Amino acid sequence: MNEESKEKLKLFQKIYDESSNIVFFGGAGVSTESGIPDFRSVDGLYYQQWKFPPEQILSHTFFEKDTKEFYRFYRKKMLYPDAKPNTTHKVLAQMEDKGKLKAIVTQNIDGLHQMAGSKNVFELHGSVLRNYCTKCHKFYSEKKIIESENENNGLPLCDCKSLIKPDVVLYEEGLDDYVVEGAINAIHNADTLIIGGTSLIVYPAASFIDYFHGKNLILINKSQTMADYKANLVFHESLGEVLGALHL
Repeated sequence: MNEESKEKLKLFQKIYDESSNIVFFGGAGVSTESGIPDFRSVDGLYYQQWKFPPEQILSHTFFEKDTKEFYRFYRKKMLYPDAKPNTTHKVLAQMEDKGKLKAIVTQNIDGLHQMAGSKNVFELHGSVLRNYCTKCHKFYSEKKIIESENENNGLPLCDCKSLIKPDVVLYEEGLDDYVVEGAINAIHNADTLIIGGTSLIVYPAASFIDYFHGKNLILINKSQTMADYKANLVFHESLGEVLGALHL
């Protein structure tokens, strides 16, 4: 961390110490340090394996039309059962435990915030850890989806023989009203909003930060975002390194 970042970190520490209602808004960059890649990252192997772009495969229409191919991609690119919480997840859980952090609003679907100990988490796009029968609504864990790869033509089926669907928000599907309301209220009531690990290009989630009217906006992302100009502090560095340097 260079001298400029160290000075900014001192200001971040002051803001943290003086804040009483912090909300964290995070995206894929939160979990990349746990070994979960951003599925938009494209390499040569990607083009060899998939005939369609991720946004098309992860759409409601594609799920309905080519469910087998959907699950082939989903198991390969969206499920990371061995992933563990990283520094960011752990620091945020500690912030909540100390009464500073009031909520986490996440675009991620990996459940690592809860695994780290965070309790008030608004999962805008759902969770791979929850899966339900499309007919009888019976609950199944992530394990069921993984184990069904070599059964029933690769389709996870309920005990009632109906298809199981992940509790994740696919493209073309709307966000859960309860989650949206909770997330917006948390952001609206915050005195400090920390945005981390997100490029702020996925809507409607990215628009939620417009509800923030508090005193301090802190943005931590390796690349520039459209909200950089609004922030009191901007770090273009590792999220874990910045949060991990705070004295809680």
